[in-house]
Amino acid sequence: MSKNQPSSNVVFVTGASSGIGKSTAEYLSHLGYIVYGTSRRPEANPEPEKFTMLKMDVRDEASVKETVEAIILKEGRIDVLLNNAGYGIGAAIEDSTPKMAEEQIDTNYFGIYRVQHYVLRKMKEQNSGLIINMSSIGGVIGLPYQGLYSASKFAVEGMTEALYKELKSGNIKVSMIEPGDFKTGFTASRENVKSENSKLEKALEVIEHDEQGGKSPIMVAKLVEKIIKSKKPRLRYVTGAFYQKITIFLKKALPNRWFDAIIAGYYKVK
Repeated sequence: MSKNQPSSNVVFVTGASSGIGKSTAEYLSHLGYIVYGTSRRPEANPEPEKFTMLKMDVRDEASVKETVEAIILKEGRIDVLLNNAGYGIGAAIEDSTPKMAEEQIDTNYFGIYRVQHYVLRKMKEQNSGLIINMSSIGGVIGLPYQGLYSASKFAVEGMTEALYKELKSGNIKVSMIEPGDFKTGFTASRENVKSENSKLEKALEVIEHDEQGGKSPIMVAKLVEKIIKSKKPRLRYVTGAFYQKITIFLKKALPNRWFDAIIAGYYKVK
């Protein structure tokens, strides 16, 4: 069989060194998918099981282009992109800096855009493919003291929704996942800004408690497989604890003042 007629789907997972990305890459590879994962520092992580790890920085366009080309050279195609790489910042908007905002958007939004840009070119050539962009419940709700993170994910939401509409009549499918809190390394990697703001400390306590008590990221991995197998995947998939999923419904159903009061009370910022 030639490289242009693969026996298994080729899946490209960014941010595969830990958390949701790693769990998904491992899970799909065990199911027989050909999986390539990426990390900025793959040497800092144990050798992955059953999938190939490549060095790539989503903030560096040349790095993204070279990595996509390397996979195409080896496999001839990319069937599925899980655009997952990203990180969080815990800070009051007033305590953050323009540089922090730029770095957050550069990784979480432009990083997703860069990878999508080069993969989409190949998918257009092969006239098939599935793009799954990783958003967040924080991309639907502006989360207190995670404003920069929410801003980056709101941008992902807007771009992905537009792309879904642009490609809807063709053979390239577009979806995004809006996860709540999962037990991953996201808490440890969050950049927290020191502040004398007591509300920040209270909010971060709630955030970190929810993350550490969150569900296993394998739940997201199984959802990714479900999306891959779907003939007509939806644009949005919300996943996580029930109370977090219901929050999306409440935002649509309740008056803004009521909903904002619920969120402020939950994060102890009233």
